[in-house]
Amino acid sequence: MEVLRAESISKIYCQNAVSLQALRSVSVTIQKGEFVAILGRSGSGKSTLLNILAGLDKPSEGKVYIDGTDIFHLSEEKRTLLRREKIGFVFQAYELLHALTVTENIRLPELTKDADYMRELLDTLEIRQYEKSYPDQLSGGEQQRVSIARALINHPPILFADEPTGNLDSKTERTVIDLLKNLAEKYGTSILMVTHNEDLVKDADRVIRLEDGEIVNG
Repeated sequence: MEVLRAESISKIYCQNAVSLQALRSVSVTIQKGEFVAILGRSGSGKSTLLNILAGLDKPSEGKVYIDGTDIFHLSEEKRTLLRREKIGFVFQAYELLHALTVTENIRLPELTKDADYMRELLDTLEIRQYEKSYPDQLSGGEQQRVSIARALINHPPILFADEPTGNLDSKTERTVIDLLKNLAEKYGTSILMVTHNEDLVKDADRVIRLEDGEIVNG
């Protein structure tokens, strides 16, 4: 079952009469429960592609469909709601609010309170013991688990992860990748992860390699 489809995505940035083409006619399809890695060096266009697929940036050309909806034909308000309902996003820098507890951070985007699912997430990600703690009291790996739980709180069909292990040591980054793989299997969540690290894509179902804004395989 198809969860996401992007057709001929191009992105051109213009500044001071200079044009930079970040993406060149990129097409991607993601199936339900699929764990896909986008691999590329810095400047290859992978984060730009991820932001467009997640509806955070608009393409210069092309279309993006999530669960069959053309997201860039929606108003800004409806696209924001679709992102809350259909998309989870995990950032490299965690993006947690330090004045809020772990539970409060996870519940921040929640549309419908579900105490059982909340406890299940805490247990699955092994952070139940930290639910009343604050981000500054956690390690980097623990903070990233909280950000993953926050991204999953609304049962999104697709989870985007932008260099989710970039601030972690090698042992912790492997733990996070294993968690993402297990989450895809447990919840049927499709995961699209951006990374420049060749070692992190071994467990992905499929690897899409980007170079100079173009797909060279995948």
